[in-house]
Parts: sequence; C-alpha cells; structure tokens
Amino acid sequence: MRDLLLIAGYAFAGASAAGLAGALVLRALRHRSVAVSLTVVAAVTVTAMLAGTLTVCEAMFLEPHDFSVVSTVVAMAAVVSLATALVLGRWVVARSRDLTLAARSFGEGGSFAAPGGAATAELAALSRELAATSARLAASRERERALEASRRDLVAWISHDLRTPLAGVRAMSEALEDGVAPDPQRYFRQIRTEVDRLNAMVGDLFELSRIHAGTLALAPSRISVYDLVGEALAGADPLARELGVRLVGERVDAVPVEVDGREMTRVLANLLVNAIRRTPPDGTVAVAAERRAGEVVLSVTDGCGGIPEDDLPRVFDTGWRGTAARTPPAGAGLGLAIVRGIVEAHEGRAGVRNVRGGCRFEVTLPAAPGT
Repeated sequence: MRDLLLIAGYAFAGASAAGLAGALVLRALRHRSVAVSLTVVAAVTVTAMLAGTLTVCEAMFLEPHDFSVVSTVVAMAAVVSLATALVLGRWVVARSRDLTLAARSFGEGGSFAAPGGAATAELAALSRELAATSARLAASRERERALEASRRDLVAWISHDLRTPLAGVRAMSEALEDGVAPDPQRYFRQIRTEVDRLNAMVGDLFELSRIHAGTLALAPSRISVYDLVGEALAGADPLARELGVRLVGERVDAVPVEVDGREMTRVLANLLVNAIRRTPPDGTVAVAAERRAGEVVLSVTDGCGGIPEDDLPRVFDTGWRGTAARTPPAGAGLGLAIVRGIVEAHEGRAGVRNVRGGCRFEVTLPAAPGT
C-alpha cells in the first residue's frame, strides 16, 4: 500500500509540474486564437501524462532496457494522442471560423444564416442565439422604417393642418385691421375657434411627445369604470347631438380600476369623438365596459362602415388618418396614438376590429387588486 501511494505521489508530482507549466503558457497566450489555445491544452494534457509516467519509471529504478521500452511506448501514445487532438481541434476551429464569417453578415440590412454541417452543442446553441438575434434585429429595423415613414407623414400633415388655420387667422386679422370686415364679431368668433383648434393640436403634440419620451406622469387612484364612462359620455353628448348621432351605454359594469382618472377620461373622449365624427347622422355609437378574467375591457363601437383589413394594424400609429373618406376636417391623426400611449402606460393594451356596420375599439386594463 505504501509503494502504491509513493508511486501515485511521484506521478502526481510529475503531471502537476507539466500542468503548471502549461497553465502559465496558456495564460501568456490567452489573447491568441482558439486554435492556439486548443493546441496548448492538447499539448499540456499529453505532456502531463508523459511526465507523470516517466517520473514513476525513473523513481522505480527500472533497467535501462525496460525504461527505454516504456518511454518509447508512452512517447508513441503521446504523439498519436497529440495528433488526434490537433485534428479534432482544427475541426472545431474551422466550424468556429465559419460561424465568425456568418456573423459578419450582421449590419445594416444584413441577416444571419447559420453555416451548414454538424457542430458542437455550444456552437449550435450560439448559432441559434445569433439567428434569433438576427430575427429581432430585422423586426426592429422594420419597425424603425415604419416609424420613420410615420414621422415624415406626421410632419407633412402637421405642416398642412397648421398652415390652413394660420392663413385664415391672418386673413381675418388683416380684414379687421383694414376695417373691411362686414361682420367683425363673426370674425372674432372664427379667430377664437381657429386658435382653439391650434391650441388643441399643440396640446396633442405635447402629450404625444411625453408619451414617446416616457415622461408621462400618472397619478393612479381607485375609480369605477362606471364613473369613467359616465363622464366621457357627458362630455361627448353635445358633439353627438350636433352631428345627429345617438350615444348608447350597452353594458357598463361597476368594476373598479386603478388608473389616472384624467388621462383615462381623455382616452375615452378621444375614442368617442373619433367614433362620433365617423358615424353618419342617425347612426349609433355604443359604449360598453365589462370584466373578463381579471381584466376590464372598455369598448366603443361606431357605425363607420369598417376599416380596410390592411389598415387595421396601423390604426394606432402616429399620424395615421386612413383613407380620404375617414380623414377628419381637422386634426393630425394623433388621437388614437395618444390613446395607445396612455393605455400602455397603464400596463394595458388597445385594439380595434371590424364588426357589422362599423368597427369596435377596445381598451383592456388590469382590474384593481383585490377585486
């Protein structure tokens, strides 16, 4: 037993010395390629085995002939092992090099395509992650292009919508200044109306900028959706009467939610105004609120005749105003974008779908805790 422990000690000492030397070499070459690192690892493994075996043989005081035989056998095994390790290592490095070349395709408009052939589990997992990242980058680039197009449209529409009332205000003010206005009071009222339109447009732009910048400050409080819907209906009733549209509360459950009352009232007001303006006279706009599986769903259904299916995904985009038939006489298509921004700030979601005779806008909010 003592002899076995002594032999194990000699083998451990010899292999440890070789391993320590290899670790120092590997540390010095840590910034080199994977091929160099694999070569060093293979060489250290073989050298440690060789050093441990020869140390034991030397300590056992073998005959020169026996020592020579053992040394030859161990040396040949070491050469074969080292050659095999280097060949397999080159295969791994080649696959890594192919993966590196494939990863270079990332960039503006580029996508990742995993190289063909078998690969180690780690490189295969890396290929899958790179492919998933490539898909996310492609989707992000597509969203960026859509957002840039939306911004260009918004700038064009805002410029047009600002220029028209400003030109009218300037013409009326010049007429008043020159004393040629046939009805000065009517001109004053019209100027006030145009200023209110401009003020509302600037307010919408400011609200949208806060939403996009993530600085929309919310003051949530516990409130019943019944009260929210009642306030929104009361505010939209004068416009509905003016345009000959009926407002109907189909089903409104008194479910509590924790929201910013002022901001959520603006959401409902935007949806109602949007629905009323697009519903023909003698049409109906229906409002509903109900609880579904821990959520509260507020819906506004109009009689606009529906939205083209291709346009449904873009309804809440900034600046979207649809076809000419659905383009309002005023506004820059900010109302629905504000709706989505406020709802998402409340950790909810906004959606739209076509129904018979019109479309239905739905706002889904989390129900108040404990309900």
